Amino acid sequence: MKKASQRPPDAVDAILDQWAQARPDLDASPMGPIGRIKRCAALLEQRLESRFAEFDLSLWEFDMLAALRRAGAPYRLSPTELFSTLMVTSGTMTHRLKGLEAKGWIERVPNAQDARSMLVQLTRKGRTLIDRAVEAHLDNERRILSALPAAALEELDMRLSELLRSLDAPANRAASGNR
Repeated sequence: MKKASQRPPDAVDAILDQWAQARPDLDASPMGPIGRIKRCAALLEQRLESRFAEFDLSLWEFDMLAALRRAGAPYRLSPTELFSTLMVTSGTMTHRLKGLEAKGWIERVPNAQDARSMLVQLTRKGRTLIDRAVEAHLDNERRILSALPAAALEELDMRLSELLRSLDAPANRAASGNR
């Protein structure tokens, strides 16, 4: 792995340099990878949103329609399954479902297993939209990732998976909730 001095500097290096000047007594090195992940996430979100806008979709709308599409025929889930998959609150989910329903992309259908509840299902219009949007999304992601050689991309994916598993471990989730 190259050291910072052996590669062109990036925006996070400038922040690290400022901390080195302001607080030379601190080891600010953890800010490097965390800052780069956060900055990459923000820049990626901009590029993804830009592509989704071509379909009159926001990122969250894409995520909800994609979750239903991934569920397979008949492309329906309970609201609980949806908000668990998307990691949003039930209140947020209710508001978002109303918006998608108003656009004609989803409908609520009775749950044959539980007469007290409804399921969320893609409409034909919603399925057509998400099928087109996901193809464009994958092309966009390929274009974004094309800056990295295949071996570097594979290594990055492996390392990010390790980080994700460690952050997602029950002990780490519990510890972060106690702060």
